[in-house]
Formats: sequence, C-alpha cells, structure tokens
Amino acid sequence: MNQDPDNLAWRIGGPQGGGINRIARLFARACASLGAEVICRREYHSNIMGRHSYNDVLMASSPLSCHRESTDVLVSFDAETLCRHAQSVTASGMILYSDHDADIQLDQLPYLDERLRDHISARLSSKRLPPSTQGLLQMVGQRGVTAIGVPYQRLLSEIGEELGLPKKRVSATLNMLAVAISAALLKMSEPQLLNAMETTFVDKAEIIRMNRQVVVNAYQYVLEHLEQPSVSMPSNRSSGRRLLLNATQSVALGKLAAGMGFQSYYPISPATDESTYLEAHAEIRLTNGDAVGPLVLQVEDELAAINMASGAALTGARCATATSGPGFSLMAEGLGWAGMNEVPLVVTLYQRGGPSTGMPTRTDQADLLFALHAGHGEFPRIVLASGDVASCFNDAAQAFDYAERYQMPVIHMLDKALTSTLQTVPVFQMPNRRIERGELGAAHAQGIERFALTPSGLSPRPLLGQVAGQHWSTGVEHSEQGQVTEDPVLRERMMEKRAQKLALAAAEIPLSEQFEVLGDERAAFTVFTWGSNKGAVLDAIRRLSTAGIRARLVQLRLLWPFPTEAVRQLLETAAPSVIIECSYSAQLDLLFQQQIGAGCDHQVVKYSGRPISGEALVAALQSIQAGEAESRIVLRNPYE
Repeated sequence: MNQDPDNLAWRIGGPQGGGINRIARLFARACASLGAEVICRREYHSNIMGRHSYNDVLMASSPLSCHRESTDVLVSFDAETLCRHAQSVTASGMILYSDHDADIQLDQLPYLDERLRDHISARLSSKRLPPSTQGLLQMVGQRGVTAIGVPYQRLLSEIGEELGLPKKRVSATLNMLAVAISAALLKMSEPQLLNAMETTFVDKAEIIRMNRQVVVNAYQYVLEHLEQPSVSMPSNRSSGRRLLLNATQSVALGKLAAGMGFQSYYPISPATDESTYLEAHAEIRLTNGDAVGPLVLQVEDELAAINMASGAALTGARCATATSGPGFSLMAEGLGWAGMNEVPLVVTLYQRGGPSTGMPTRTDQADLLFALHAGHGEFPRIVLASGDVASCFNDAAQAFDYAERYQMPVIHMLDKALTSTLQTVPVFQMPNRRIERGELGAAHAQGIERFALTPSGLSPRPLLGQVAGQHWSTGVEHSEQGQVTEDPVLRERMMEKRAQKLALAAAEIPLSEQFEVLGDERAAFTVFTWGSNKGAVLDAIRRLSTAGIRARLVQLRLLWPFPTEAVRQLLETAAPSVIIECSYSAQLDLLFQQQIGAGCDHQVVKYSGRPISGEALVAALQSIQAGEAESRIVLRNPYE
C-alpha cells in the first residue's frame, strides 16, 4: 500500500514513560498550526514504565474521521518499535531508527511478546532472512520502504557539548530529536516546530533551551546528510479556526457550557482525565467578566462519588460523576437510589477493556447492556452515546437537560478510543442553546408532594434549602410525600409513574437527537453502529464510494429509551444490514433482537482492545457486499 495522496500517517513508538504521548501531541500541534486537519491516536500499555506505547498522527487537507492502521512514516528509537510496526509502513514509506538497533536478535528483546516474536521469525524464515532487526529491515526494504539509521547517540553527545551539559542530561531529549528529524524530512518549517515545542513546554526554560538546540541540530543534520523522502505532508491548508482536543476535554467543556455546579469522582483510567482537566480550569471567565466554575471533588470511592453527586443534585446544582467500567459497577446501588428518588444526575461512563481490571488502557464497548440495566429492580434512565470528539461537547451539555427535564439519571457513554483521540474540530458554537431546568417546585406551608402522581409522571421538583416545606428522600418505596410505604396499589402507581417518564422522553426527544443517517441516505447497504466506530464507518463508506459501492450509516445516539419503531423501519429497508461494534457478543445486535425482534444480517466485531479503522473495515464491507462473507466477521491485526 502506498501513501494516500490526501493524507499522511506518522507514527512514533517507544517505551512507556518515555514521553511518547507528549512528543506526539507536540507534533500534532505543529501540524494543526500549519493548517492541517489532524487526528492523533494513542495506544499505551497499562504499566507505568517500560512496556511499548505508540502514537499515530494522521494529517490531511480536509477533515478526518478515523486513524489509519498503516503508516507512512515510522519514528523509532528502540528495537521493539521496529519489530512491532515496521510491517505496517506503506510501500513508499520511511522508517527512522537508531543505528544502534540495526542488527539485534529478536530473542534479545525482553518485552517483545513470544507470540509476535515467533510470528515475525516465521515470516523472516520464509524469506530466508535472519531473525533480527537487520532481517526485518531487509524484508520491508524489499517492498520499497526506505529505512534510515540515525546516529542518535552521537548527535545527543554533540548537543550536550554545545550546551555545556552532560550527555545523560540531554538524553531526555531523544524523542524530540527523532521528531525533529522526521519533521525536517517532511519539510515542516523549523520555526513552526519550535513554536509548538515552546507551547508544549511553557514555563520550563531549561527544557526549552535544550530542545531548541535539538531542533536546530536536527534540521542541520537532515540538510547535510539525508535526502528528501518520497512521502510528504498534504499541501492544502485550512484557514478556519479550530480546536485540537480529545473526548475528555470536549466533555468537560460541554459540562462547563451547561452550567455544571458539582462533579465528584474517584480516580480510574481513562475517566480521571476529564475531572483533572476540570480541576485545572476551575475558574472560567464569562463574556461579561464574571468568574464561574464547578466544585470538583475527589472522594474515597465510587459509591461515595455517586451518592455525593445525588445529594448535591437535590439542592438544585447541576451534578455529575465520571467513571469507567469497574467504578460504574460499584455505583450500581447509588444509581438505584437516584432512580427511586428521581434525581437529575449525569453519570459519564468511559468504557474500557474488561472484565474486572481487564485492560485499563484499551478500548471496548461491552458495557452497553450493563448500562441499560445496572442496579437491581426496575427504574428508568436515559442512555446516550457520543460518536466523535466534536459531538461529546453537545452531548455532555444536553445530558443535563435530559436529566432535569425527565428527573432521572442520564448515563452518557463514551469509549476509551475517544479519550485517546486528539482531533482538530470546529470551534464549538452555542448561540441558541437554552438550558432546560425542568419542572421546579414552589413553596408550601405543609408537606410537599415531591412524588405527586401526574399524567406525565413528572412532579414538581423542590430544591433543598430553597423551598419551604418538607418531604422525604429514602431508598425505599414511598408515598407522594416520600414517606415509606408497602401498599400494593401505591407501589403499582409509583412504578407506573416512573415508567411513564421514560415513555414521555421517548415521545418528546426528536429523532434527530436519537440517531443520524449519514453517507448515501437512500442506499440499501446499511451499517448500524454506535460510539467511536462512527469515524471508521464514515471512512469506510468514503472508500466504498470511490469503488462505486453505495452505503449508509445509521449512527445510534439514544440507546435508551431505544428508538424501536424508527430503527425497525430502517432495518426493514436495509439490504444487507450490518452491525459494527467493539464487543465480542455484538451487544447492539442483541439489543436489536430484544427490542425489534430481529438482528442484522452480519456482525463485524473487534475485541482486541484496539479501535476499528476504516481501512480494515472496508475490506469486510466489500466482502459482505459481494455476498462472500460469513454472518460474523472478526477484525484482527497482530501488529497493533
């Protein structure tokens, strides 16, 4: 595969804890500042130090929706990165590697998985090449890949001498050196890279001084010793204002825009990033000059987090808690309390690989059915899922409107792939957005019928400390005033009241907020999906279109209450119908079968902990369109 003429994929890999993420974000920022559209994917091991991590930066002249599994430029400064990613480099691509890694035996790499080592050794043996990095470089060279061995250590010594610093001190700039050499080869301007570097290391004068010298020396080295490669950056540039951010930042900004007053959390990957971002921006300046911001509180455990958020919500504050799968499991009891007491609470659920601790830093979509049913007994909740970084902003804001309008918990679902996707998006606009607080209670001389039985199921909601009168909030079944009851008739009425609110939400929420139909809306070939798969499907549909294959995407946003009739109609016109999901059991297809009575013709799933890409998906969809595919396809890539 050669470089896509519309974009350039760049990848850097190295040991966890070696600054790979920061340096990749620096490169992404530099590309974005040049006017390129950027999408940056991060894959990292769950241990703190040592194991392999890598980042992809895909840049283009037009908006991007998905990462690529192949890469045009591989930047490596350890032998393991070569072994894991050299075979993913396109035929016209380039590898930058340390000259010290030119000939290392595969069995000398302690962190290289035995499965992968044996796989690579077998491929090398079939081509009569040695089981070493030398053999690997020869093999990819046969495909046309240009491999450039760089004397990193010698260059670091020279930089240290020029700065008057020991080599050990400047060795921390190895990743910057590698990035700068690749940037110079791709003809990124030296001032542009320096500006991105200084923005990344703001207020760190010594680090800026070292890295400035690194950039200068790197560009000089390329000018004197290396030839221009065949790969290049996209030439066209965007002139509009854009943001470069990931899903946790987008969600946090959406919550701020919605007027969130309180968020509780217990640290858990990857949800913690959102709360720490909110803590770092505790004070927001409004256009009128006022300073506002939520109280963000780290608590002792997840049960405390959800109960504290529920208590704060009863006072009238817009409240949320953010967690991941294991933490959400612990919140189930508190979620039930919020359901019983009709608390307008937002739970932001970042999915990751399970079960148990599972794979804390890898993606998954296997919490769907649990989110729909978490907590014992029956009580209504709204479940919505974001499909990309941009939509996270509006979804996070609107979750509060749903919670207060329908007086129930709202679970906002994302997956780890979105939290690890750094992307350029248009500047968020909310000029016409009106905050919906729902039906609030008035003052009463006597007790308040907080849970008054009404035709809609919605009762006036008093705010604790702001409305006179008395009512009870307990974890047991109750009367209209909240007093404990086990009366069978009143129990039935309260169950029906709470259920009626969900029916009201299903009827009132516009179809445009329940799902999107994208691509060729009239096409029969229909893909159903949810969450971060949206970008991969859009990329695949674009690729299919160039091959003359028409297809449409139905991207589900509102997963509960499920838009049964609308999806049924779409399913009946689909030929063929395909479910795409990052779970073993294709839980969305199971939901289809439960709610509609029919599933899709084909399932395309991936459960390795890595996100789906458009380039991998398009081959599966082509085989389905040609009638050559089984009903279930598993996407696999041994090199991710």
